[in-house]
Amino acid sequence: MTIAVHAKNNWFLLGIIAVIIFADIYPSFGKKGGPLKPEVTVKYVAVSVIFFNSGLSLNTQELAKAFLHARLHIFVQLFTLVFVPCFMQILVTLLELTSINVWLLKGLLVVGCMPPPVSSAVILTKAVGGNEAAAIFNSAFGSFLGIFVTPFLILYFVGSSTDVPIAEIFTTLSLTVVLPLLIGQVVRQFIKQWLDRTKIPFGPIGRSVGWALQEVIILIANTYTFNCCC
Repeated sequence: MTIAVHAKNNWFLLGIIAVIIFADIYPSFGKKGGPLKPEVTVKYVAVSVIFFNSGLSLNTQELAKAFLHARLHIFVQLFTLVFVPCFMQILVTLLELTSINVWLLKGLLVVGCMPPPVSSAVILTKAVGGNEAAAIFNSAFGSFLGIFVTPFLILYFVGSSTDVPIAEIFTTLSLTVVLPLLIGQVVRQFIKQWLDRTKIPFGPIGRSVGWALQEVIILIANTYTFNCCC
């Protein structure tokens, strides 16, 4: 297999490496207020585009069926909001025996208390041919659930508390996740036959050149550049 074929098959991974290198060289590009304007492009545009893409590509029946997988949803939420925080607590307890900075360990605990990722979970599930509809439900439901559960987890495991802008977070999730998904489903009803004829590449990452996946590269670049600029 030639280098060109390898590059084509692994374009997404190569893209991640490229934007991380670029972020290391020019971190101010992705910082808040920088040329990329991540406070708009990442927080609103990228996430909205990803879920609009999912709403456009998924059959309504498939989406409705996935919502009824109660045991799957319970498992995912318990794994994310119970097992992961407990596992991180055990890991951090072991790491406290080393010379790792205590604030880094606290950061690991905080990350372990976070709800499921909103957009990357959907994209990565699609990449491995998983149940995209179930991933959408758990990403959205977990994010809403996390508004209430995560502060208690952080208080319990880290011992810190803060004010949570519940109304603002709820509104943002509704506008960037639920609304684009619903709009995508509505639009799909009008252009369903056209979508079936054109076969737009909504599929796995390795075979897709869809713009929704490109948004994830932007998300990764910005996440890295945020860290570089802190």
